[in-house]
Amino acid sequence: MSSWDGIDEFAAVAAAGTFRGGASALGVSTTHMSRAIMRLEARLQTQLFHRTTRSVRLTDTGRVFLEHCQRMLTEREEAFALVNEKGEPQGELRITCSTAMGERFIAPILRRFARAYPRLQVNIDLTNRVVDLVAEGYDMAVRTGHLPDSRLIGTRIASRSLVTCASPAYLKRRGAPHTLADLEEHDLLAGNAGTWHFSVEGKTQTYRPHSRWRCNSGSAVLEAALDDMGLCQLPDFYVQRTLAEGALVPVLTDLQPADEPIWAVYPERRHLQPKISELVSVLRKELPEMLGMGGKV
Repeated sequence: MSSWDGIDEFAAVAAAGTFRGGASALGVSTTHMSRAIMRLEARLQTQLFHRTTRSVRLTDTGRVFLEHCQRMLTEREEAFALVNEKGEPQGELRITCSTAMGERFIAPILRRFARAYPRLQVNIDLTNRVVDLVAEGYDMAVRTGHLPDSRLIGTRIASRSLVTCASPAYLKRRGAPHTLADLEEHDLLAGNAGTWHFSVEGKTQTYRPHSRWRCNSGSAVLEAALDDMGLCQLPDFYVQRTLAEGALVPVLTDLQPADEPIWAVYPERRHLQPKISELVSVLRKELPEMLGMGGKV
């Protein structure tokens, strides 16, 4: 008996919710499906489905097993794609990214990517939570800063700057800070990041703002700064236009931190898959242009 025997049938029944539906999806008989699942359960010595006369539903063990089977089936198809003539990206692409960057930049890039490769199914999860790619079955994440997870490969696809700024009216009323200690005397507007970053005598230094106003939306922080409420530190793509128009003014420019890298990160075993290699290439080309950073890659 092959190690694959029953896997396709199991996944098809789980997706359809019935043996008849699974059989139709694979183009085989219901009897074949039932026997294949029974043999698989016997080999695993566990029950994968709760069966009724009208439907089937996964057991707890079945749900866990299905997650692994779906990844194996996807990777099997991608392995065939890797060595065929085209090596075209296909199958499911699960990617996660922070909400703000995802909505503004990554989702538009992925829309174009999906149109270019119609055999690809794209699933984007926009969240500020740090997702465990390996444990949760994601193909890729777009992240900034340090990458501590040794199970992942990181390819630098762009960079971003952090800008500390405030409105002219606020600075006229309160004065501009010249040192980190001066920040203690100011109204600070904090976003999702718990710390602000600066460069002091060539070394990175963090500062934890004691904010009078906090929101996990960078756009809302920007609006508060434009409303003369205080100082903020935001990625440059939020504030480029308002700085150019003079609606916000940069401060502490001599303490400007080094640019933060933006990474495409993915589990090591997936880095040769066409959907990953091609998407990394597209991100390296398009993301810096969209961020307005030219050659910062």
